[in-house]
Amino acid sequence: MTMPSTADLIRRRFPHVSAAVLTVALCTVAVPAWADSGPAGTTGGDTDAGARPTVVLVHGAFADASGWNGVIERLQADGYTVLAPPNPLRGLTSDSTYIASVLKNIKGPIVLAGHSYGGAVISSAAAGNPNVKSLVYVSAFMPDKGEVLGQLAAKFPGSELNPALSPTPFETASGKGTDLYIQPAKFHDTFAADLPAKTTAVMAAAQRPIAASAFTDKAPAAAWRTIPSWALVAKQDKSIAPDLERWEAERAGSHTVEIDSSHVAMISHPDAVTDLIRDAAGSSSASSSSSSASAGKPALADTGSRSLALAGLGAVAAAAVLTGAGLVLVTRKRRDTPSDPDASTAR
Repeated sequence: MTMPSTADLIRRRFPHVSAAVLTVALCTVAVPAWADSGPAGTTGGDTDAGARPTVVLVHGAFADASGWNGVIERLQADGYTVLAPPNPLRGLTSDSTYIASVLKNIKGPIVLAGHSYGGAVISSAAAGNPNVKSLVYVSAFMPDKGEVLGQLAAKFPGSELNPALSPTPFETASGKGTDLYIQPAKFHDTFAADLPAKTTAVMAAAQRPIAASAFTDKAPAAAWRTIPSWALVAKQDKSIAPDLERWEAERAGSHTVEIDSSHVAMISHPDAVTDLIRDAAGSSSASSSSSSASAGKPALADTGSRSLALAGLGAVAAAAVLTGAGLVLVTRKRRDTPSDPDASTAR
């Protein structure tokens, strides 16, 4: 006579137990599907407080986003999502409004960095955006609300930018204005003295001018008053006086580093700038380099570990139900078994 399996006996005598086991098993399988939110710091999808931030890099005048290339490569190797949008350079109010609209399309925490004039732009663009967790200023303007960049730039000696500028009129469908370029012959010494002359000759030819009105606009806001900030002072800067950068950082209570660099520290010293951004993002250079085996792979949000924990609990619960069912079955069989050892044979 073939004896039924334990599973068959459970299904016959305890159909409700089988349903319970099935329910627990389904829960155990289903948890990871909805609880794991995938790579953190990406646009689209939900993120939680443990998500790695998106790093947004805003360039300044006489340049474009390619100036951040060395920093972008390093941050991407660490697994950060990085965005370097174009700064229109048409006026502080309009540029800040544009960058603010870019930030609104990013889900999750943001580390916002600005170089030079880009520092003034991020100071206003970040205002009122709860996703911006830290601000990073790289040899940058950090105006207070209502301040004018032209006046701020004249606060300390040391800048050689004004005599190097070449005002150029322009026309658009909406009116006329004046663009400011750096004279090609003065570009190297004023803007990027620690880069090769051949490199700065190309940068001078491809420079993007800034509307003169950007230096007469009043700053709409000063996000550094409510958002933690980090600042890099370029001690060899000839475009913005190092003493002004130092004073601004002290006024804002910024975490500050100083390096021997020209105005374009993100090009000539990308490691130092990247380290500052890592610090602002709650990461460190040491931890990033020690995890080189996982370079390029974004960290997972905390929900991933929670899903594993829940799955483990589900498995324990399922095992407990099965164990309980087995004990009930054994107890029932013992109660049904006669004391006469030959009774089973008689049956």
